[in-house]
Amino acid sequence: MNDYGPATYGDHIAEIYDRFHPGAGDAAAQLRALAALAGRGGALELGIGTGRVALPLAEQGVAVHGIDASEAMIDKLRAKPGGDAIPVTIGDFAEVPVQGTFALIFAVFNTFFGLTTQEDQVRCFQRVAGRLADGGVFLIEVFVPDPARFTRGQSVGVSNLDADGVTLDVARHDPLHQQVHSQHLVLSESGTRIYPVQLRYAWPSELDLMARLAGLRLRERWTDWKGGPFTAASTSHISLYEREPAPR
Repeated sequence: MNDYGPATYGDHIAEIYDRFHPGAGDAAAQLRALAALAGRGGALELGIGTGRVALPLAEQGVAVHGIDASEAMIDKLRAKPGGDAIPVTIGDFAEVPVQGTFALIFAVFNTFFGLTTQEDQVRCFQRVAGRLADGGVFLIEVFVPDPARFTRGQSVGVSNLDADGVTLDVARHDPLHQQVHSQHLVLSESGTRIYPVQLRYAWPSELDLMARLAGLRLRERWTDWKGGPFTAASTSHISLYEREPAPR
């Protein structure tokens, strides 16, 4: 899609997002980790969407703010109990267009890779660094890239199959720009629906370099929300970045 922009994914998928993505594999551990990192200093979620993470975090007493480019996704958030109480800025989270500072800024469920160019990702790190409170943390949850899952630069997979229909994930891989252009295709008796998604993946070492360029450094890297060690066999990671200490 030549007109794919920051709001495209959310605007298309908002109606079924919560059904497509019901939650993290260990939502309780995720909630504990985020709440502990935010403490009383407040949290900012990049790509807050329908509030799948933000709402339970707010119920723990954390002052949560959000950014999202899709008004359709925010409409879904507002329709949920407590959704009206969360301040949300509509905009491109690469710019982090908010005021104030936060103890925790986070982007979970591969949302950071929704920034489709390296320039946007670098800029996001730089803007985040300016919004972190003293001792604050920038947390990113993303997959470890695996180009081997593509054959001749393409992949087709079945993500759901039942008596009512089938959901296919169809993707093309651009290794030069580290981009994946894909469509979720939902086929049923009532018709066919398509949900586009584009992303730009980055390797863990590349993310670490982006952090350094922004004056941040890697504090920890986990393989899961329970803090398990990141290894060569890990397929995803949760990386925590903090501000570099001032030189003495």
